[in-house]
Amino acid sequence: MATPHIARPDQLTVEVVELIAEVVARYHADYDEAAAVHALTGAQAKLLSLLSLEPLPMRKLAQKLKCEPSNVTGIVDRLESRGLVERRPDPADRRVKLAAATEDGVRVVRELRDGLRFAHAPLAGLSDEERLSLRDLLRRMLES
Repeated sequence: MATPHIARPDQLTVEVVELIAEVVARYHADYDEAAAVHALTGAQAKLLSLLSLEPLPMRKLAQKLKCEPSNVTGIVDRLESRGLVERRPDPADRRVKLAAATEDGVRVVRELRDGLRFAHAPLAGLSDEERLSLRDLLRRMLES
């Protein structure tokens, strides 16, 4: 069976992909640095950030973080021991435990987001119209 011919990307596409990769790398480095200020790993900060939006069952957290449920349990244990996360029964199914950010956890997430230099500085240099355009283009990319 012959392999289908896949067109090579043009130079502009290659450059855009490389720039996106660089933005992502810088964001992750900045995120890890901001997390370290709060004595958190990147994974702990990401999990805490998710829980600041809504309580979630461990299985759903594992799916969102793309890792094993046992890893999530360990991360939640460490955050719980610091008073940043708590476990509570799911009101819809008492057999299921939800992880939820505490008030201290929500405060840490807010401070962490405020501490992201790379995420704020380059965007601040763009006009509102440019940021709206960038947002809309990124949304279109993710929808396709």
